[in-house]
Parts: sequence; structure tokens; C-alpha cells
Amino acid sequence: MEEVIFQRHLKPQWFWKLHKWLQIGEERKMKISSEIFDRLFYQCISRKKELLNRSKTAMDRDDFDLLTFMLVEDHNNQEEREMSAFKKSEKYARDMAFNLLSAGSETVSSGLAWFLWLVATHQLIENSILEEIKTNLNGEGDGKGRHFSFEELSKLNYLHAAICESLRLYPPVPFEHTVSVDSDTLPSGHQIGKNTRVIYSPYWMGRMEEIWGADCLEFKPERWISNKGELGDVSPYKFRAFNAGPRACIGKVWTVASDIDKEDRLSMLRKIMQGGHPEREGGLA
Repeated sequence: MEEVIFQRHLKPQWFWKLHKWLQIGEERKMKISSEIFDRLFYQCISRKKELLNRSKTAMDRDDFDLLTFMLVEDHNNQEEREMSAFKKSEKYARDMAFNLLSAGSETVSSGLAWFLWLVATHQLIENSILEEIKTNLNGEGDGKGRHFSFEELSKLNYLHAAICESLRLYPPVPFEHTVSVDSDTLPSGHQIGKNTRVIYSPYWMGRMEEIWGADCLEFKPERWISNKGELGDVSPYKFRAFNAGPRACIGKVWTVASDIDKEDRLSMLRKIMQGGHPEREGGLA
């Protein structure tokens, strides 16, 4: 399915839409694959609903996962959290899951790999992250692992800043393109016509001195933190790793949290960092 979607970006729109209408070639394979995905995922939804209906405290279960989050209506008090009704549609959950699975697997692994490499090659930053985890969270645990809440993760401002800084320098999607709905004028003053394809590079934007200053090539998490020690508010049109506007990444919060949302991952992160630096031991495996 990902290959077909990729090819749609390369081929003229009329070409792949004709194939879709005639149900031939790759577009036929796309339809068959989509039907298989839908059948499998709707079965997962049915099983999850059955499990949640049997539990009064599903929001606090150890097996709480993304599918649960997508199905359950979010309420503030415990009584309203009971799973007697699912106000988010199955179609909503299906579309959300498809986007996250198709666009969020390789991107998360790529972003995490670059993050670990950057931190491992900057010992002062590594020490600051480890100290923040030690101060704000019980990262050792009992070996069984547990999920951390967003409230707990929100305390890790320096770690969050380091992840953003890593994504600025090494965005998992280095090139993007968009198509104009109508004629327009870009902020640079360039005129574009209707249905004009514009290609831009988040990779190069993250390394432009005009945008990020003279130290744009440095790995510097401090640029994301305000004088009060809190995360600063950076425009998504400046930091383009998650896109911006109506097409912003639906998994932005989950992408950042997924790297540190379990106790065993924090332990793994600590062990990787304390295991040594690539320049001293020949690089990360």
C-alpha cells in the first residue's frame, strides 16, 4: 500500500486515477490490500470493544494502548470513563490507524536512531537528560515496566527539547511537496499558479542561518527552552518536521511520547547512553 501511495506522488494524477477507475495495475492491488487491512483492523476493533466493555477501569489498565485511546471518549472524571459507549466511530479509528501505521513506523525509528546518535556524541547533553530523568521520574522501576502519563512526561522538558533539536537537524522526511489549490503569492514574493507543485526541504530549512541563527548546525537543545526553563513556543512553519496547518502530523504528540512512555524504554535509553560514545567505540550498532 505504501508503494502505491508513493507512486501516486510520482505519476500524473489523471494517470493513476484512470487506473483506479479501471481497476488495473497497482491500483487494483491497492484496493485488494485496503480490503484486507480493513477486514483485519475491524476485527481488532471488535475484540478491543469486547474487552473494554468487560472492564470498568479500562482507562487505567496496564494494557491501555493507542487503539483504546482512539475508541474511548476522553472524559475528566472516572465515572464518565466507563466503557459503556464508544462515541468515536470505527471509521475514525481505522483512518487514524492507517495513517499512523503507514507514515509513523519508519519515521519514528529513523528519528530515534538519529536522536540516540546525537545524544551519544554530546556527553554534556547526555548527562543533562539522564539527570532530568533521575530527578523527575522513577526510571529504575521493578523490571515489569509501566506506562507514564502525559503529566509525568511533561516534566522532561530538556529531553523533549533534545528530541525536537534532533528532528530539526535530521527530520525523518527530508523533502516534502504540496500542491496549490489556487493561484497565490508565497511569503518570499514568488507567484505560483493553480495546481502548482511546490517542493521544499525540512532538512535544509533546519540548517538555514536565516531561520535558526549562526549556530544552526549545532546540536543545541537549549534553543527550545525559555528563560523560565519551559519549552518555548516555536511556529510549526519554522519547525517543519511535523508539517503545519490542516496537514499537520496527527501523531506528533505520540511520536515524541512513544520514545519514553514506558519504564523499560527509559531504562534502555539510560543503558544505551551510559554504554559509551560512538567516537570512542566505533559507532552505534
